[in-house]
Amino acid sequence: MNDTVKIFALALASNQSPEQHFKTSFHQIAEWGDVVFSPIYVIPCRDGVGADYWNACCLLKSTLSEQEIMCRLKQMENVSGRVRPSHHISLDIDLIAWGSDLDQMQFNPKKLPLALDVKIPMWDLWQNELFQHAPHSFPKVIFKSICI
Repeated sequence: MNDTVKIFALALASNQSPEQHFKTSFHQIAEWGDVVFSPIYVIPCRDGVGADYWNACCLLKSTLSEQEIMCRLKQMENVSGRVRPSHHISLDIDLIAWGSDLDQMQFNPKKLPLALDVKIPMWDLWQNELFQHAPHSFPKVIFKSICI
């Protein structure tokens, strides 16, 4: 068994029943270790097709491995009814980075360069230069029942 605690930076998005999918996801992720979630932002679809997304990020401290995290994230997407390719996304959860501390994180090369809808919520948790972005006016979701 792996007892080494790692930090995982995750990005979450949904534009189909986002309240339901975020509530379920937040609770499941919280079962894997200590977690802090960013505010949820409403951000338009990257290519202008499809409904606006709820976007959030979290930093999770867990003894799970990167492979275990990836498998669980994909399982959560599948259970939510995720269909690929589509502009109707029930749930998209990506592993953005992982490591022993925030100064020693390895970024997922498949997610670089980082999209604005990742940078905005992640900056609220982790002020790394890769998450810097121009000022914005995207609204935050006020969703008290999502609190853990």
